[in-house]
Amino acid sequence: MNLSNKEKDILLKDARESISAKLENRNPYYVQDAEKLTQNCGVFISMHTKNMHKLRGCIGRMSSKDPLYATVRIMAIEAAFNDPRFPPLTLEELTNINLEISVLSPMELCKNPETVEIGKHGLYLIHKGHSGVLLPQVAVEQGWSRLEYLDYICIKAGLPPLSYQSPGAELYTFTALLFSE
Repeated sequence: MNLSNKEKDILLKDARESISAKLENRNPYYVQDAEKLTQNCGVFISMHTKNMHKLRGCIGRMSSKDPLYATVRIMAIEAAFNDPRFPPLTLEELTNINLEISVLSPMELCKNPETVEIGKHGLYLIHKGHSGVLLPQVAVEQGWSRLEYLDYICIKAGLPPLSYQSPGAELYTFTALLFSE
């Protein structure tokens, strides 16, 4: 998927406005051009602290039947207030976070884990009622090798390393268009 810089800016502003409006207990004011962004695709919203560059929330959908602009708005609220790893964002924190949007390609079943490319492929693993997802940028940020990345997707899913090789395990890859404030 390709988005212009203007379209990326619109989505980032809408994400921030969704969070601001909820914190200020008011109706959001969205950029009208956003309604042109109607592609159906998965989206993750990540929030990082500006000064420490630490994760402050990240939630998304692997796919969506909603238009892109709506999915971004919904996932921004989810990342800010419903990530179980963090307390809900406060108004005081809002100016100290950067938003990052990952627009996902459709998932493809990965038949050969040796084809996974660090920095290009995100991973989604389903096995024995467990699932986990890692965005493409995570392996780069952590400095993982391909084998470490494959083991960490297992751990993220609550499974032992090498579970992606187990009979019945479904490993998917996807790419992401990543942009941030």
